[in-house]
Amino acid sequence: MAPAPARAPFPSNPTLISPPRSSSPLHSTVNNPFLIPSASLSLRGYFTRLEPAHLLPLRRNPGITRRCTPHTSPLISSATSVPFLREVGLDEREAASLLQKHPELDSASPESLHRRLFSLQCVGITGLALHRTVNRRPETLTSPEVGHFLDFVREELKGLEPSKLERLLVSVHSQFLPDLSAKVRLLVDHGIPGDKLAHVLNNANIMKVFYERPIEGLEAMIAFLKGYGWPELITRRPLLLNLDLESQLIPRVEYLAELGGGNREATGFLINKWPVILSYTVDHFQSHLEFWRSIGLTDEEVFRIALVHPHIFSVSKERKLKPRIEFLEQCEMNAEDIFKFLIKAPLFISLSFQDNLSKKLAFLVKIGYRHRTRELALAVGAVTRTSSENLQMVIDLFFSYGFSCEDVLTMSKKHPQVLQYNHESLEKKIEFLIEGMGREVGELLMFPAFLGYKLDDRIKHRYEVKKKTRGKGMSINKLLSVSKTRFYSNKNPTVTDASCNL
Repeated sequence: MAPAPARAPFPSNPTLISPPRSSSPLHSTVNNPFLIPSASLSLRGYFTRLEPAHLLPLRRNPGITRRCTPHTSPLISSATSVPFLREVGLDEREAASLLQKHPELDSASPESLHRRLFSLQCVGITGLALHRTVNRRPETLTSPEVGHFLDFVREELKGLEPSKLERLLVSVHSQFLPDLSAKVRLLVDHGIPGDKLAHVLNNANIMKVFYERPIEGLEAMIAFLKGYGWPELITRRPLLLNLDLESQLIPRVEYLAELGGGNREATGFLINKWPVILSYTVDHFQSHLEFWRSIGLTDEEVFRIALVHPHIFSVSKERKLKPRIEFLEQCEMNAEDIFKFLIKAPLFISLSFQDNLSKKLAFLVKIGYRHRTRELALAVGAVTRTSSENLQMVIDLFFSYGFSCEDVLTMSKKHPQVLQYNHESLEKKIEFLIEGMGREVGELLMFPAFLGYKLDDRIKHRYEVKKKTRGKGMSINKLLSVSKTRFYSNKNPTVTDASCNL
């Protein structure tokens, strides 16, 4: 009799299957005790029950010999594949069902299965995600295409979210993974930095962009966006890749370009300043444009405001735009005034009224501004650029130097920006005016714009230059407000302007 084939390795905790009791030497010879895992008994029908009444004569069966070689024996393969499937989180019933439906798992070597398991774990597919992936797509463990794709993810898509990868592996048949990899590489070939690639994929619809869309469609989108800030546009707003080129992206860009009088460069500037603007539909743009037209603004003026503050198209018309514009109209502003106001203070239309504007309005009224006046509107526009806390500290600072509410009102009417400056910077400038220049703090009532110049580069530098020729009694207005050319045309030629930054 030929020697028995070598046994496949078994789990560390095997189940001992005892032979039936019999005094027959022949029976005891055939049924010597051997170790097999209990799970294998429920998966294959070759050795399910051993009963003395059904013993067969010792004859060589070619079919059995062929099936039970060390390479193809179901008993041996089950001994390795079942514990492996238990290792990835499948219970005995799931493992049995999976092996029955996907017999190719039996032919995979333990080494290849564990290598694939390691590859999956390296890209973040672990725990329940691993269980779901293997249960829904068993070929993930054996497909060469999946292996190549996992290598691609590990080497070139570091940082890809495991949840994204799991959905991809479960949803896409392995034969399409090479094409998907080629489409992703297309982004890099056209300028997307490799270290930004995972960020782009994490924030885009991978299935829609890289699986459902043909590579020609992706190439056409890239070619179009190169005229409007590719690739920075996509690294800042990957969701734009989800848009359909013909029905969504092109119509929206064309509408903005038409609004800007056909100025493609300005349109590109607008889109790059706020890429989210392309998330809005043409109908949405038209609805907002009709509102601005209704108050007297031209399309060109609306576009110019958008260049300063693109959020003009995202603000709610009913909740913010209408009441804000009504406020400006009550402050005796016409369409031209409103346009100029929004160019300087565009945040006015988007800031929260309850948390921001209402508090600032209260401060302004307390220092003397009257309701429904042009001066109040201009002051509100100025303080949109600062916080309520800083505004309070600025007013308190003026009070600490002896200014009254009337004084603060006078200064802010002459120079509204005085209320938006950083309170710490203002304090340093006032201290230098008094101690460094020997001047009276009251001079700020005549020239509050003094507080808007840079302390080191403008105020101190010019003061030191002119002090040598005119002494300390010079006008601070003339000292600071004259142009650089005029100022240095009359200064001492031995003094150089090496550090002045106007």
